[in-house]
Amino acid sequence: MKLSYKTVRAAAVQLSPVFPFNKSETIKKTIKYMKEAQKEQTEIIVFPECFIPAYPNWTIDFDEPSDWEEDLARFTLEAVNIEAGDLLPLQEAAKETGIITVIGVNETVSNHTSTLYNSLVTIGSDGEIWHVHRKLFPSNREKLFHTRADSSTLEVVDTPVGRVGGLICYEHLQPLLKYALISQGEQIHCASWPGWPAFENGRNNKGVIETASKAYALEGQCFVIASSFYVPEHEASKADINNASWHYFGGSAIIDPSGNYIAGPLYDEEGILYADLDLSLIPKRKASIDTTGKDAYPEGLQLIIDKEKKKH
Repeated sequence: MKLSYKTVRAAAVQLSPVFPFNKSETIKKTIKYMKEAQKEQTEIIVFPECFIPAYPNWTIDFDEPSDWEEDLARFTLEAVNIEAGDLLPLQEAAKETGIITVIGVNETVSNHTSTLYNSLVTIGSDGEIWHVHRKLFPSNREKLFHTRADSSTLEVVDTPVGRVGGLICYEHLQPLLKYALISQGEQIHCASWPGWPAFENGRNNKGVIETASKAYALEGQCFVIASSFYVPEHEASKADINNASWHYFGGSAIIDPSGNYIAGPLYDEEGILYADLDLSLIPKRKASIDTTGKDAYPEGLQLIIDKEKKKH
């Protein structure tokens, strides 16, 4: 039999969760888009950061400080408890559609119900949870919500479509975290973003998301599937949270190992981007630069990853 490189059908989803915070309805919406992607023979699909139940994008209102506690308690009730089976409907859908599904969630754990992790879950085409990566360094206002994780979840997973890894948002600005995955022979990288902010004062993350996602593809000589939020005004109006911003611009895209867009970027609307990932482009790119192969220097420069999982 003649050997050949795989071509993988990939999808990046740009989507709004269901407001007010609603875990079950957001999961139903996710499944709807998975079934839509199935029609396109999709093999791997990526959803945004903290998609279930939503990215926690509000701050303390010092005029009404107790409101923040009430909102957080309500939000935590809708967070995902993997141990309790909250993702079983998604797991069943992944098995039914045969799509490897990578999705951001706010994760809670049974023995500490007030603990929230910013997690990226990889569900296999067999319906099993293959991996859960927890964000190591919550960014900005996330520190009010999310617990710092540890390095044990910095893993790349062998899958039928290739070696798949993922990072969350500003983890893409952490060189050590990136190299931790790249050094494991990552072929398809799932970049989970909030697609925010774009403020009137000029601060704008569009360039950050574009530059960081493209840089990852170049540095790792791999494909990047980047997924971001977009929240339509009619959905945002149902959130019922003070001091909140739901003005997400998106920026989802699929990028090849040379840093070129092969789908997107998509802005200011919900939708799915599709692209065929020709895995032969990886060794072709590595002919010029191979950061974990012939252009590595392990005898002089090493990254040590502590793989021991810490207790909650």
